[in-house]
Amino acid sequence: MTRQQAQAQTREHLLTTAAEHFLDRGYAAASLDQIADVAGYSKGAVYSNFANKDELCLAVLDRIRLEKMAEIVALLAAEPTLEESFAAFSGWADRTIGDRRWTLLEIEFSVRSRHNEAIRRQLAEGAQGVRAAIATIVTGLADRHGLHCTLPAEEAATALLSLGIGLGLQRAISPELPAAALADTLRALFGL
Repeated sequence: MTRQQAQAQTREHLLTTAAEHFLDRGYAAASLDQIADVAGYSKGAVYSNFANKDELCLAVLDRIRLEKMAEIVALLAAEPTLEESFAAFSGWADRTIGDRRWTLLEIEFSVRSRHNEAIRRQLAEGAQGVRAAIATIVTGLADRHGLHCTLPAEEAATALLSLGIGLGLQRAISPELPAAALADTLRALFGL
């Protein structure tokens, strides 16, 4: 294994360990010493791969968002009909929106942006990436099924993400709330 491959493997292992650590404990209670220890590395290995705890948490959140977007893209691509696509989206929303560990970590870390402009900018970039992915999904559904979205794809993406964030917070507090509003809003955006 080359040095670069070993470093990539170390970074991957640290990210995987950090994700579970942050999701289980939250940002404030997470410890770089504990993450390094559980991963089987020194704290120096953490700092060789990430500038600080903020950068590591941002990388974890970026990874989770990417995984969630990849899940929905794969689900929708696998469904041949519009109704099956909506059913898949609804099922994904019900399983995903309001995941207590992820939602509360996102909120806790976002609060840090109140006093840290760099974190705010990085979170804004991450949100823009999610909105772009949602816009692509909306456009893809429209093209694939001959639909017209009542809003430009970018605005539809902002509406869906905003609803998803709000619904996620509510479901993290009250898990019994249905996630149907998200799929219903997607239907409404297509005039269905």
